[in-house]
Amino acid sequence: MERTCVGLDVHARSVVGCVIDNEGGEIATLRLSPKTDAIVDWVMSLPGPVAVTYEAGPTGFGLARALAAVGVRCEVVAPSKLERPAGDRVKTDRRDAERLARLLRIGELPGVRVPSEAEEAARDLVRAREDARGDLMRARHRVSKLLLRQGLVWENSAWTGAHEAWLRSQRFDRVGVRLAFDEAFDAVLSVHARRDRLDAAITEMAASSSFAPVVNRLGCLRGVGTLTGFGLAVEIGDWHRFTGSTIGSYVGLVPSESSSGARRSQGGITKTGNGHARRLLVEAAWHHRKPYRPSRELIRRRGGQPPAVRDRAEQGNRRLHRRWVRLDARGKRSTISAVAVARELAGWTWSLAVMDD
Repeated sequence: MERTCVGLDVHARSVVGCVIDNEGGEIATLRLSPKTDAIVDWVMSLPGPVAVTYEAGPTGFGLARALAAVGVRCEVVAPSKLERPAGDRVKTDRRDAERLARLLRIGELPGVRVPSEAEEAARDLVRAREDARGDLMRARHRVSKLLLRQGLVWENSAWTGAHEAWLRSQRFDRVGVRLAFDEAFDAVLSVHARRDRLDAAITEMAASSSFAPVVNRLGCLRGVGTLTGFGLAVEIGDWHRFTGSTIGSYVGLVPSESSSGARRSQGGITKTGNGHARRLLVEAAWHHRKPYRPSRELIRRRGGQPPAVRDRAEQGNRRLHRRWVRLDARGKRSTISAVAVARELAGWTWSLAVMDD
């Protein structure tokens, strides 16, 4: 056990630190500079060995990496896992820092894994693409709703080549409507081009980075292309932290529960953990509803993979489709069935990700 335990309440422009000396029992609190170098120098000046903790947040993991580089154990804590007494109505930076230091001292902190700089850079790229996807959906909705107010509705498949030609042919007499439509349609084209650039960057990185072996193995599953496989690889990071039965809870796909005594009550899924990975899994699960007939793209993706990988993926693809069939036969709502299949799909992705090349 370290002699000194330090809790840090970290913000962009201020940091409050609480120090507990395990030998003397003294507690001291002070305000620090938010500069990483200044915090590391201050920690190194404390009686060693030292352990440090702070809550994960928008400031990232740079401080944790800097402390690890000088040999200081640093625990980054998941804020959602920290319990707070119902009667505690006073929240200050000083009290938060002291609470973290006390929990670190008794070893009761729910820490998170600190990704490497390469992993965090890849994750930033994937989440930038996620933002572009959401922006594109909103921009398209604005165009369609503007046209709907003018009594114009496209009856066929939207956002195809024919639909774009129809949009470009629209003419409006009123200046306000014309300018609003031009700006909204230009926003769609601009965001679409941004998404395409990010797709190309992800495809290039997926083929050349350290994630390539995992992405290629995951690609043997139906609905898991390069973008989805790379997104899962960078969001999960170290797959060996989990098992096939625990990865579902990490992505929030297990049922919530409130049971006491002889009463057992389960509700909707927890939706905790990594929401980006959860969305990718649910989207991929829908592909398993149709009868399993390997497409040309799937055959191409699994080409070159070892027989053991192809065989396991084949088992997963067939089982996930059977799961859909059983749920449909029971009359389950398709959205509930998709989540159930996604939970099982998470286990199959883990199974492939941890296989040796």
